[in-house]
Amino acid sequence: MKRRELLLLAACATAWGAAKRYAVTGIVLKVDAARRSFVASIAAIPGYMEAMAMPFSVHDAKELANLRAGAYVEFTLVVDTGDSWAEGIQLHRFASMEQEPLLARRLQLLEGTKAPEIGQAIADFTLVDQANQRIRLSQFAGKVMGVTFIYTSCPLPNYCFRLSNNFGRVNQRFAARMGRDLVLLSITIDPVHDHAGVLAKYAATWKADPKSWHFLTGSLPEVQAVCRQFGVNVWQDEGLFTHALRTMVIDRAGKLAGNFEGNEFSAEQLGDFVQAVMDR
Repeated sequence: MKRRELLLLAACATAWGAAKRYAVTGIVLKVDAARRSFVASIAAIPGYMEAMAMPFSVHDAKELANLRAGAYVEFTLVVDTGDSWAEGIQLHRFASMEQEPLLARRLQLLEGTKAPEIGQAIADFTLVDQANQRIRLSQFAGKVMGVTFIYTSCPLPNYCFRLSNNFGRVNQRFAARMGRDLVLLSITIDPVHDHAGVLAKYAATWKADPKSWHFLTGSLPEVQAVCRQFGVNVWQDEGLFTHALRTMVIDRAGKLAGNFEGNEFSAEQLGDFVQAVMDR
């Protein structure tokens, strides 16, 4: 359903009586302040519309003041007679999955970790991939990069597995552009266990081509430095790793274009954002 179809539904609102309101969450793909509109890849609205990327208008330009591409937002979609618009736009707050969120915040302060800002250039680093090849971030200059952090022995399906599955879906969606326009980097937070051989077996699960989807490891200090660079806190407790869930997209100029915290966004939404960054 695109904007035109949504307006057709809005035209039927006269039969419904009062305007209808729907709670929406999505990832912003583009903001057009001049036209008082934005494009977002949204989750399905049960009983109304399927998940899709589409434009939304606002009546009040102030709604767009703090909006940017890559923001994960929630808002109300209002459908009235012959019109529809978004209102009450807010940044969606990710609920921490850490058992001790206060401890997590203290560790973040002590370790000085902070995620880079959108538009910030990402510093170069070197790690080793599943083919035991040394990989430099700078070798992918001119390409869009997806970056996430996982460990292969994570037992929880909604955590590392989900982040890898998101990349797997993106890898399938853009198969024709992988390596040429898009590269995926999955960085282990457990380099002591996840050496190149282990990562090669894990990569095979996702049918990852080592030329375009790199599962990266290195010495513990090297990996810790990269984690700090991306604002990913990691600590071990009773055999499990607790870490921030982050999926980032770096644009062709080597600058951060998107920083998605948590696991609430879908692979389709991530893919829509990657598509927008590649097509800029």
